Amino acid sequence: MTAYSILDRSLVRRGSDPAAALRETVRFARQAEELGYHRFWVSEHHGVPGAAGSAPTVLAAAVAAATSRIRVGTGGVMLPNHRPLVVAEQFGVLESLYPGRIDMGLGRSVGFTGGIRRALGHGKDDADRFADQLGELLGWFTGTPTAHPGVHALPAEGLRPQVFVLAMGAGADIAAELGLPVVIGGGPRAVDAAARYRAGFRPSGWAARPYVMVAADVAVGASAGEAALLQLPEAWSTVRSRTAGVFPPLIPAEEVAGTEMTERERAYLEESLKGRINGTESEVAVALGTLVEATGADEVLVTMNTYDLDRRLDSYRRLAGVFGG
Repeated sequence: MTAYSILDRSLVRRGSDPAAALRETVRFARQAEELGYHRFWVSEHHGVPGAAGSAPTVLAAAVAAATSRIRVGTGGVMLPNHRPLVVAEQFGVLESLYPGRIDMGLGRSVGFTGGIRRALGHGKDDADRFADQLGELLGWFTGTPTAHPGVHALPAEGLRPQVFVLAMGAGADIAAELGLPVVIGGGPRAVDAAARYRAGFRPSGWAARPYVMVAADVAVGASAGEAALLQLPEAWSTVRSRTAGVFPPLIPAEEVAGTEMTERERAYLEESLKGRINGTESEVAVALGTLVEATGADEVLVTMNTYDLDRRLDSYRRLAGVFGG
């Protein structure tokens, strides 16, 4: 049976602030646990005014402390931004405090702008070192850090948080070679990426078989129109990031719908909305069934951010009804 999990980006809403967004993420995690979701992941963003989640391991600790059963993790820690030893230590602490509940989701993206990359002390080419960094990180847990003999990552050494690689293309190939579960986007390349990953997978001490999690933006409503409306606020903030250079706080969906857009903005909005799944429970069940069948997904990682928190919760409650949560 396919598992369903949640990725929350801790987005800020107009009239609120980052502190409130972070508290809402923790509250939402408790709600997700009550609804029967399998995992709750948080993300990493730096220097984005509309996104509060800049320190995912810290936020994951708060989420784990506020819940009791749901798995908690990162979607993901961007490894090129960090030293593998420090990442190992952080997840070692998390796994020690919440044994058997921690997921170490890892990505290969770097800071979005040159200024952020300089502030982080990294450049675009650091993403090309992801395979080496990932190998070193895993070595800290197994006690075999070949580049640093005699050094130990405590309390990580000997522990086994569940590891995932967030990737398409080369990243999925790296996950297959190292024998790690993979998270792929649910776009048009997902089928090929999943097939290539499975074909190249080598069993390891981290995973005995291929494991594919497919990420999808999903909204469920009483009507198809209501569900589609829920996805407008985040899509509009994405449009503004591309046209004005800043990802702003979310605004009400009805306000987005009533906005007079330029031709360029309208084109970007349509592009941002492509590939998102929305509809009534029955419509979404069909769409997700098609996605799972096409990719062979073991799990679906759902994300959906909208301005109205009650409507967001209603969407996730309806989705839980679809998969029997």
